[in-house]
Amino acid sequence: MRYSVSLAGETDFDGWRDAARRLSLNDVAPADIIWRTGASDDLFAADTPLPDAPANATLNVPRDFIDKAKAVVCHSDPARFTLLYRLLWRLRDEPNLLRIASDPDVIRLREMEKSVRRDSHKMHAFVRFVKVGTGEDERFVAWFEPDHYIVERNADFFIRRFAGMRWTILTPHASADWDGEKLSIGPGATKADAPTEDVSNDLWRTYFANIFNPARLKVKAMQAEMPKKYWRNLPEASLIPELIKGADEAARQMLAKMPTLPAPHHARIQERVWSKDVAALPETATTLEELSLLAKSCRRCPLWADATQTVCGEGPSDARVVFVGEQPGDQEDIAGRPFVGPAGQVFDAVISQAEIDRQKLYVTNAVKHFKFEPRGKKRIHQRPNVGEISACRWWLDHELDLIKPEFVVAMGATAAHALLGKSVSITAMRGQTVERSDGLRVFLTIHPSFILRIQDKAQASPERARFLDDMRAVKSLMAEFS
Repeated sequence: MRYSVSLAGETDFDGWRDAARRLSLNDVAPADIIWRTGASDDLFAADTPLPDAPANATLNVPRDFIDKAKAVVCHSDPARFTLLYRLLWRLRDEPNLLRIASDPDVIRLREMEKSVRRDSHKMHAFVRFVKVGTGEDERFVAWFEPDHYIVERNADFFIRRFAGMRWTILTPHASADWDGEKLSIGPGATKADAPTEDVSNDLWRTYFANIFNPARLKVKAMQAEMPKKYWRNLPEASLIPELIKGADEAARQMLAKMPTLPAPHHARIQERVWSKDVAALPETATTLEELSLLAKSCRRCPLWADATQTVCGEGPSDARVVFVGEQPGDQEDIAGRPFVGPAGQVFDAVISQAEIDRQKLYVTNAVKHFKFEPRGKKRIHQRPNVGEISACRWWLDHELDLIKPEFVVAMGATAAHALLGKSVSITAMRGQTVERSDGLRVFLTIHPSFILRIQDKAQASPERARFLDDMRAVKSLMAEFS
């Protein structure tokens, strides 16, 4: 015998559960049931009343199935009740059915549940109320177009969120009305029934424009989260094309306005290394130790204010060769030592291959303070300008005067400018030795950080090999003075 089951509405879960229990306990197969949510012209539907459940009979199903069924009942697929009953029927003999991820019925169940939950999430995010009336007649009305029958399912969310105001949500499927005390679910509506925009939409557009973060814009992700079909009912949607168009420029302006943030542990390290008693500092330095102590309170250029500490050179005071880099990096700024970060690791590895003993070298930088710009939690290196290089040359000259090296290796354009007093092209003069007016010879090469900036490994490997050749040339120069 075939049964026709008429439910009270599109989301009548209780009615479906009662009928499904009675039919299942009477061994009525899924193929013998027609589920209806309204009037039907089905000529094959029997008018036979549903059978009563057998006395003392029980029907046990997993709690997970009940939870999923409550969501799936809200789906717009007309076959949802048939699917749920078929799963219920099968669960009697297959208690672990829902764990079989490859089963077609289980797959469909999960897809429908996910679709309903996604639609609910969109409703929570994209319902926009318009104020109607004033005083005692004031209420707020919204128009929304969901994919499924989710109004009643999500009404509690809006009651909790907007408990203190009277509101109505209109959709094509159903309407929800909250008068401050009682919720009423009514028939569907049309967009013409919804009010037009009010002044609050201008406020909402202003708010949206101000919270829009151009630096985090991902258009595809945004459209996945806010599909275009919702745009026509969102007051802020009219702003989106222009905001996307101007995102790059807005991001640049936002970065330009970012404050200069101190480094991690900045204050604590400064407390330890910055000299409190300027009067106790030596007026002149006759040793590298005294020069390093004097440099702790350097104020020759503005870079000291944001750097954690002065980073002086390191190595023996009688070193035959001095290597000069650009400036301290993030890790050097924190450690207070030169060439201990990623570029320093490349430097150590290459000079080791060239059979140069770093313990015999003096390694320093043209600029002694870290210059950077903050981006989120990172500090991004910035190249020192000519004024900063010139101001810091005083310290480099004193280091060279105290060490009196046989020659100097300038690694990068900043180091070359500090040592030669003018800009030179490292690309054109790489591997050459330039003699200064005071007789000091300066060997020109790249800074090891240049290798790190090459993202293509196929290009980085030859560049590293060229740097190794430069270091072997330095090794040969060292042999000339032995």
